[in-house]
Amino acid sequence: MDSALSQMDFATARALYEWQAELGADEAIGDDPVNRYEDAAPKPAEVAAPAAVAAPAAPGAADPVAVAAAMAARARTLEELAAIEASYDHCDLRKGARNFVFADGNPEARVMILGEAPGREEDMEGRPFVGRAGQLLDRMFAAIGLSRMAHHPAEALYITNVLPWRPPQNRDPEQGEIAMMLPFVQRHVELADPDLIVLMGNTACAAALGRRGITRLRGNWTQAFGRPALPMNHPAYLLRTPSAKREAWADLLSLKSKLVGNT
Repeated sequence: MDSALSQMDFATARALYEWQAELGADEAIGDDPVNRYEDAAPKPAEVAAPAAVAAPAAPGAADPVAVAAAMAARARTLEELAAIEASYDHCDLRKGARNFVFADGNPEARVMILGEAPGREEDMEGRPFVGRAGQLLDRMFAAIGLSRMAHHPAEALYITNVLPWRPPQNRDPEQGEIAMMLPFVQRHVELADPDLIVLMGNTACAAALGRRGITRLRGNWTQAFGRPALPMNHPAYLLRTPSAKREAWADLLSLKSKLVGNT
């Protein structure tokens, strides 16, 4: 064992462990060595189609987006939608995720928050926004009197994501993944029927508005899924860029004012 590692104090070792966990490492080194070069090159038949956009369906194969739209349309309640969406098997993300992450908070809330996708903590717990970014989100909205724990719709939040399964290593969702899950998001909004939607970050804006560029979009009210929507910087971005919290506070005040005006 390296002398530096053997002399490492507990705090340093724990920090290294948490750092690797944040990067997506979720298993210890095995007892037996693995030759990573053996059979590393994929055979021609195993090379996947580019994933930046939804690949066209093969002749006779079902279109994943059309299948999602038909499935989502069958849901008459949020409970039905959750069960139907969890059974959707055209998104490969479900194969590597621990949990299906549907929503949290009060479904009767006036405000619905649409985020990106579950992270490590969310995947483990099965609820959206429970990690560091989620804790910041809770504090942000508590500052204007809103909480996912509130029972009264006027004081409550309802929280969901574009994707219900965690992408590997918390990578950004791909356009094809967003496209195939969008019918479920649309139906989710219809069934929850919020007064206002907060679009947290680029992925939410890409799904709801068909546009990216959150630094330009944030703070400007628009329409998404037939109702007023406010793009905001994702709390994860605020953790990396504390100077942007001033803008986030302005957006929260704008949301509070909009809620008062729509009462």
